[in-house]
Amino acid sequence: MRQSRSFYLLLVTLVLAAYYLFCGIYLNKLGYSNAESLFYIEKTRIVFEGLGARLKVMGLTSPIFPFYATFIFTLVSYTLAPVIASAIGTAVLFYIMAGALVKRFSDDFYLVILALLFLLHPGILYVACSGKGMYLALIFFFLFFLNILKFYRSNTTFHISIASICLVVLVFCDYKFIWLTLFFIPLILSISIQSLNLSEQESIFRLFLSFNSPSLRRKLISKTFALYIIIFILPIASVVGYKLLNLTHANDLNYFLESPYSTWNVLSDKISFDQVITGRTTNKLPQEISLLISAKALIFCPLMLLAIYLFRRSTYQLLTLLTPFGFIEFLHIKYDKAFLAYEYYVIFLILALLCIIFRAQYIRRQKTLKVLLCVILPIQIFTGYLFLQNSMIPEERSFISTLLTRKADDEQTDNRDLAYYLNGIPSTSKILVDDAIAYPIVAYVQSVKQLTMPYQDEFSSAIEAPAKYDDFILIATAKNIATGYTQLNNRYIDIIKRQNSALNLRIVYESPNWLLYEISSR
Repeated sequence: MRQSRSFYLLLVTLVLAAYYLFCGIYLNKLGYSNAESLFYIEKTRIVFEGLGARLKVMGLTSPIFPFYATFIFTLVSYTLAPVIASAIGTAVLFYIMAGALVKRFSDDFYLVILALLFLLHPGILYVACSGKGMYLALIFFFLFFLNILKFYRSNTTFHISIASICLVVLVFCDYKFIWLTLFFIPLILSISIQSLNLSEQESIFRLFLSFNSPSLRRKLISKTFALYIIIFILPIASVVGYKLLNLTHANDLNYFLESPYSTWNVLSDKISFDQVITGRTTNKLPQEISLLISAKALIFCPLMLLAIYLFRRSTYQLLTLLTPFGFIEFLHIKYDKAFLAYEYYVIFLILALLCIIFRAQYIRRQKTLKVLLCVILPIQIFTGYLFLQNSMIPEERSFISTLLTRKADDEQTDNRDLAYYLNGIPSTSKILVDDAIAYPIVAYVQSVKQLTMPYQDEFSSAIEAPAKYDDFILIATAKNIATGYTQLNNRYIDIIKRQNSALNLRIVYESPNWLLYEISSR
């Protein structure tokens, strides 16, 4: 019977993977894309096809694990590799969660609920079909909290060690999750207190007893310190090692966080925020300024209220469930010039499902719980659509709009048209391009060998004397919202003409955002 359930679970996973692939490829054909997937495509093409210091690009592109996850699928297609990776990765997430569920339940009702959410919830569809690296973050977020909850039950440090490894991978899937550790620092003390063999159950009294007994105090301090070492030493060592790698090869400890050549979200977040503030995409003020983020998370995920109720009698487990709320509030304060991405709301859905998987079997009134789940499920799906439709991030609104209307998304039309024009340029010609802002164009070109880009040693010399190295220059126009983030803009043309009066530049392609100049000497 167990083998039969495992077989059907694998079959459902394969069906989900095929469903996600179909939706993702269909959306891609309609023109939907986003900054993250285009950035991965461009960097992957440099690694496999580029000329010059490609090893630096391979080692310092961040976040590193979602970037590497696209490599194997480039055998199918460069442009579809991120979509295929996210589709298969989300199906793997379902398999991991469903596997944990099947081990605890003989009743297939909960498996059906899980499958319906993965089939219909727009947040899961966004994770699976957008080509973004969220799926990896969600996988290791789930595994991290799963092992923390297992430790509470078994008091075995093996689970803490696995949780630490999952935290390392999670950080390298999305560096912002490093701040999640801040909210585990006080929680570790609570965990240590709970692990002591005392007859008293209330944490505050257990703490009082521990500090008033020399032997218990030493034991508490030793356990607390040991747990800190087990959980935090590996993530800290990994981050320090990666920062030293950045310092060695880029002369900047935070290159992977701050350079637009290393990570996609440096400019994407700034531009998205500036567009909203200046009223280019909407006349509404950012909703996140006036609303409590934790309240929005609960509205997005009403299942979280049920999860909190299930752990209402377990203080330290309940405190663990509250750490993501502190985490997103912290992100909202620290990154006040960027909107909180949809991914950070989806983590609550994953956490709520984990709590139901872990705790629902101990609820006596199973019928009541099942009725609650049946009522909450459509609400959960509706709020997911509502949040995407009203997102302050244009890419998220474009996804749900394209998915529901099935109309072509023209957001990248200008970049694709320019890329197709570049594909028609003779293969012997060289083009000077700054991929800090032009990576959506590079992602669509046929040959990156024609492009002179910043990862190459000759780029600095080519900027100073373009006629010696290149035949064309790609310039961002004044209307391009990213024109202030590149040297190759209208001001560069004025400067280079003053420096070399013999340089003749002729516009051969013009669009609202780009100008392509052909270089020739008089």
